[in-house]
Amino acid sequence: MSLLELSGITIRYGRLTAVREVSFSLDEGEILFVTGPNGAGKSSLMRAIAGVTRPAEGTIRLAGTDITAEKPEGIARLGVSMVPEGREVFGSLTIEENLMVGTGMRARDPGAKARAAAELEAVYATFPILKERRHQQAGLLSGGQQQMLVIGRALMTGPKLIAIDEPSLGLAPNITDQVYERLIALQRERSLTLLVVEQSSTRAVMVGGRMILMRGGRVLLDGDARELGDSEAIKAAYFGYEEH
Repeated sequence: MSLLELSGITIRYGRLTAVREVSFSLDEGEILFVTGPNGAGKSSLMRAIAGVTRPAEGTIRLAGTDITAEKPEGIARLGVSMVPEGREVFGSLTIEENLMVGTGMRARDPGAKARAAAELEAVYATFPILKERRHQQAGLLSGGQQQMLVIGRALMTGPKLIAIDEPSLGLAPNITDQVYERLIALQRERSLTLLVVEQSSTRAVMVGGRMILMRGGRVLLDGDARELGDSEAIKAAYFGYEEH
């Protein structure tokens, strides 16, 4: 069953068209990587899904509901949790306070306190370093630990879909490996649906799942990440030259 459906999405900033008639669907429990060079329109697409940017044309549906014109907080309540590029932790707050920010939208729901406590323990079980340092300021964490923190914060909202923008940005390869190991384990344990933006297709090939490659605001390739691999088609699409 499709959880997320984009149909003919076009995004403009003044005279600049950042995304051009993009359409794809994402099934429940699926992992989808969106890759492509700088300026491909990947982050603009993520902002549209999150409700931060409103498309000029097209529709976005979540579990069959049109969310194209919905505000970010409304989309979050429907089960979409964003992990932004650059991590954006609240540096002066403790790790635990950062995690509890993710429970704010459910504060009035019956049983919210008990669910938040259970989610917190689940996050700590997944990322033990966060529990060890839970009373320390989040700004003192390493880049990899901050990435774990923002993923944990996203989990605290009880999401159906987690959308992550450039999770490997600024991280050493071995730390990126650790982050992805935890992320994929979470996806399997919780049957989460993941939408991951990465500039390079390499990580998509390593992890597996489905991959979309964008260039110039358009989707040029869509298929199994490992099958696409290092094919000439993906090189041609990424670098913008014709296959011969």
